[in-house]
Amino acid sequence: MAASAGPEIERLIGLLARLPGLGPRSARRAALMLLKRREQLLLPLADALGEAAARVKTCTTCGSLDTTDPCAICADPARDAALICVVEEVGALWAMERGGAFRGRYHVLGGLLSALDGVGPDALRVGPLVSRASDVGVREVILALPATVDGQTTAHYLADRLAGAEVSVTLLARGVPVGGELDWLDDGTIAQALRARRPA
Repeated sequence: MAASAGPEIERLIGLLARLPGLGPRSARRAALMLLKRREQLLLPLADALGEAAARVKTCTTCGSLDTTDPCAICADPARDAALICVVEEVGALWAMERGGAFRGRYHVLGGLLSALDGVGPDALRVGPLVSRASDVGVREVILALPATVDGQTTAHYLADRLAGAEVSVTLLARGVPVGGELDWLDDGTIAQALRARRPA
């Protein structure tokens, strides 16, 4: 950092550099932009951060983030309570909601099982999921987890844990994306698409 930057600016740059996707250089550029546009960016951002820190909480039902508990999705009577879609983190829930195709409820695990990172079942919200899946009226749990080794390991573990809940446990389909061309796809995606093929 430049020697001419005061401790307040250095602290701002250091905090911005901790955000995903921002390294020290990007953090310096972001800090400079915020300081140059104090009225338009910095002050409204500071207000939004303060309000989010004060008001946003974790939903005790599904694990999502909202200003109410239960969250708006869990409290919505129009959502199908018989369907629970399990996602890794809140960002995946937001991605599912963007498409508008799913009208059930969610369960945020809070991560994936990972032997390398030391993440075991106790670090995830597995117990609450099993409890919710055992509720009368729940008929399907959809495992919308990443197609990674950790994602697949977690999906297998959850399927085993949910075996006694008398619900259907399903996985998201994987394969050729809409608009995808075969010569741009990796071998694993093509193999998965072949295994998941269906009648035309």
